[in-house]
Amino acid sequence: MPNLTTIAQYYFVDDLPGASIPSSRLRNILESMQSGRSISSQSLGWLQAQGLNALYQLSQNRQPYEKFASDAKSERSDRRLIATARREAEGAARRATILEEEKRQAAYWAQRDAERLARKSDPKHIAKMKNRELRARYGIDLFIEPHDFPRVMAMLRKLDCGNRLSDDDSVWLATSGREYFSAELRRAFHQREAEYFLAEYKQTGDPWNAVNASSHYRKCDAPGKANDLLDSIPVQRLKVAKIQAAVATTHGGVKRDLRCFDEALLLGTKAHAITPENFRPCTLLGAVNFERGNYAEGRDWYAKAVERGATERNVEDDLRGVLLRANKLQRQEIKAFLIADDPIRFKWVLGER
Repeated sequence: MPNLTTIAQYYFVDDLPGASIPSSRLRNILESMQSGRSISSQSLGWLQAQGLNALYQLSQNRQPYEKFASDAKSERSDRRLIATARREAEGAARRATILEEEKRQAAYWAQRDAERLARKSDPKHIAKMKNRELRARYGIDLFIEPHDFPRVMAMLRKLDCGNRLSDDDSVWLATSGREYFSAELRRAFHQREAEYFLAEYKQTGDPWNAVNASSHYRKCDAPGKANDLLDSIPVQRLKVAKIQAAVATTHGGVKRDLRCFDEALLLGTKAHAITPENFRPCTLLGAVNFERGNYAEGRDWYAKAVERGATERNVEDDLRGVLLRANKLQRQEIKAFLIADDPIRFKWVLGER
């Protein structure tokens, strides 16, 4: 007589999960048969419903165990064949589902690729991408008002092709369109202006064109080019005091940019001696003295500049540039000097970083 651990094998139902699960219906039936207890009619009906006919017959003592074993083995073999066929069918169904999903995904991405290629070849899309690249190149990442868009993009394309902006566009950028005048656009604008005046100077030899070119080179962070250009001017041939002073003042500003302060002071002093009533050499000397730490002398030069026509706003803008170029310690010293000198006029420096 088999023990409880082999009861499922004894009755040839070891392929059925319920035969090994305690308290399951099949397990209870097997244990009842093993112990000789009668089987309820409900359980008998369940055996028939499950196709366990051999076990049903045995539970009713309608056939000997040997006949039961033969029939039960046959039923188990059939169940295993059916289970194998079911697993294969389920596996095939899963593979078909996976294949179908792969086809669907492939079709989806093929459609996306086709749409992307269509967009890439679409003139509107090409124009949109070019506009986006152009805006990125010139640092315009803010929203452009619809009524400003054509004008802004036309200016960017013009600069990108190496051309100058018109006077109207230049004025508009400095006024109504100043929110679009990014640092990158500003550099490009001044570079084109510098190139234009340099070409004019080479063609005409007019030193005013060299001065204008140098001023624009300074504004597009190219003081070295401005210095080379101004060095090439034969200053000994300049006869008019105004152009002599303009060249010296501009060259002094360039030397200041290059942090050649001694040379900047000499050039500023020369320009002031030539045109003593012009405020521009005075603002240059004010800025250079502040940057050298001669704050009282710098203040006095700025005062002379105001006396000669510079506005206090001009001086304030100039001092902002000095503060921007100064290191942390010097910035603190300049602020302290200005506040001590005139706390009302220079209170704005407290807001400068």
